Amino acid sequence: MSGVEQEGVGPAFRNWRAHRPFVGGLLLTLGGVEILVTMKVSLKIVVHLGMQGLAGFLLPALMVVVGLLILFNPAQRLFYSIVGIMLTLGTWVTSNLGGFFIGLALGAVGSCMAFGWLPDQEPRVSRSQRRENKKQGKATMESTEAPVADDGQEDGEGSLRGSMRSSTAASPSHLTT
Repeated sequence: MSGVEQEGVGPAFRNWRAHRPFVGGLLLTLGGVEILVTMKVSLKIVVHLGMQGLAGFLLPALMVVVGLLILFNPAQRLFYSIVGIMLTLGTWVTSNLGGFFIGLALGAVGSCMAFGWLPDQEPRVSRSQRRENKKQGKATMESTEAPVADDGQEDGEGSLRGSMRSSTAASPSHLTT
C-alpha cells in the first residue's frame, strides 16, 4: 500500500464500539428479540395478560428499533434510553410478563446502561497495566490536600481567603440587639 496502514476488522470494530453505548444498546435489542420470540411460544404455560393484539408485538419491536438506534445514533442516547425503559416496562402487561422476566430484565439493564454511558470518559487502564506501572514506579502520587483558591493577593483583607474569615465571626453584630 502507499504508506497508509490498513486497520483490520477487529480493531476497526473495537474503535467503533468504544464510541457508543454498545452493551446497553445490544442488551435492549436482545431483550426485545427475546420478548418477540416468547410471544410465539406454543406452550400451555404462556400467560396472556392485557391486550393480545398489536401492543403485544409492537412494544418489543419498538424495543429492538430503539436498541438499534442507540447503537447507530449515540448522540440521542438519553432520549432513546428513556423511551426504551418505558417500552420495556410496558411489556410487563402486554407481552407474557415481559418475556418471562428475561426480556424485561435485559431491556431494563440495557436502557440503564445506555443512559449512564459517558462519551468523553477516558478508557480504563487494565488491571495488568496498572500492576505493571506500579512495578515500574510510574504510579501517580495523589496529594491528600485539597486545592486552595488563589486570587494573587496575600492573606490580607482583600484576598479570597481573608474574605472567608468574615467580620461576623469577629464581631457578631447580627446577634446583638
